[in-house]
Amino acid sequence: MNIFSIVLAAGQGKRMKSKLYKVLHPVCGKPMVGHVLDAVESLQAARKIVVVGHGAEMVKEVLGDRAEYVLQSEQLGTGHAALQAKDLLASEDGITFVVCGDTPLIREETLRSMVELHQSRGAAATVLTAEFANPHGYGRVLRDASGQVSAIVEQKDCSPEQAAVREINTGSYCFDNKKLFAALAQVKNDNAQKEYYLTDVIKILKDQGDTVLAHCTDDLAEAIGVNDRVALSEAEGLMRSRIIRQHMVNGVTVIDPGNTYIEKDVQIGADTVLLPGCILKGTTVIGGDCIIGPFVEMTDSTVGSGVHIKQSVLLEASVGNSVSIGPFAYLRPGAKLADSVKVGDFVEIKNAVIGEGSKVPHLSYVGDAIVGSGVNIGCGVITANYDGFNKSTTEIEDGAFIGSNSNLIAPVKIGKGAYVVAGSTITQEVGENDVAIARERQVNKKGYAEKIRNRFKAKKDQDKESH
Repeated sequence: MNIFSIVLAAGQGKRMKSKLYKVLHPVCGKPMVGHVLDAVESLQAARKIVVVGHGAEMVKEVLGDRAEYVLQSEQLGTGHAALQAKDLLASEDGITFVVCGDTPLIREETLRSMVELHQSRGAAATVLTAEFANPHGYGRVLRDASGQVSAIVEQKDCSPEQAAVREINTGSYCFDNKKLFAALAQVKNDNAQKEYYLTDVIKILKDQGDTVLAHCTDDLAEAIGVNDRVALSEAEGLMRSRIIRQHMVNGVTVIDPGNTYIEKDVQIGADTVLLPGCILKGTTVIGGDCIIGPFVEMTDSTVGSGVHIKQSVLLEASVGNSVSIGPFAYLRPGAKLADSVKVGDFVEIKNAVIGEGSKVPHLSYVGDAIVGSGVNIGCGVITANYDGFNKSTTEIEDGAFIGSNSNLIAPVKIGKGAYVVAGSTITQEVGENDVAIARERQVNKKGYAEKIRNRFKAKKDQDKESH
């Protein structure tokens, strides 16, 4: 059985009060419509149609070739929006999901359950519903004696008895595809808003004797449609709790879930511990047996197993196994740390490879560099990689020692086992096992300190007299 999907994403979202198109507002690092597409993609839908309107080009740019697009040039209701997919889908045999692009919390498991119920009962439509203790504002789902859906009644049209019904329409549906488009052709706009409503399809199908079912979700979050910043924040919190819970189920220890932020596509290995204040974003992958935090921000980075990172920032960095980072380190794009590397406090690494077992303990900048294994880079070492016009590479071979407060002026190479004396400014290649000293010879002037103090004192007294 073919499965298709229509994602309704044409509304402007005026209540968001934003320049950003509504369905592109992120929830846990991903645009809302991206979460919806994730859910339908998990069903291996044969075709995925996104109905766009306001901000169409921006939506297409974000989603790319993940979907096909149809334009709803005028927003004339949900039924009218779904009808825009007619030329692409109307002749197809199969099941079509119609879901809203502002419902980021809809789950793959729920869609699969809807398909199973729909097929097992030969339904023309299956409505996703939820039961709210306070359903005010939602359309009520009315069932007949057999449990089928008899009607969906909007809040403003409810009788007192209907208003007491707790089961509400979430706005997500599963249809027999051909019956959907046949019914859409019959939908009228004879209402106060002069719009074509998708809920009218349910009545049309029911009136012609088709089976219309309801699947009631056990996760009320799936019913949330994000229309303003308050709902966006609520969706963010619910999604974050869902993500963190799944990581904990998978064997990750999260010390303070309320103070931990993990985006949807992050992967974390078992027996890793997340301390408070962690922000894990993008496609970050963390291995097992790590200790991350407190206060670590990682974006699109890869970390091996047995790594300890604290109070640091990693952006598009790659880290091997058994590495120690921080506190207060900054790994920028292109930073690649091999196994057993130590990067200490106030160290910045950018577009540099650090070999196995090498150490950059504190207060250093290593940029555009290739550092071998077993290298020790002392406190305050700088690779001067930029001359104002070009960026050049510093190469430090295996086993070299770079003394504290040294400047390596790229392009330059430090040979295997070489020793750079502290305080040196290196501008030429240092050969294998050589010692490089590049600083002015120290001169001591005996007793001269007292002369300097007297000179300063005399000038100070003169300045006071002149005032």
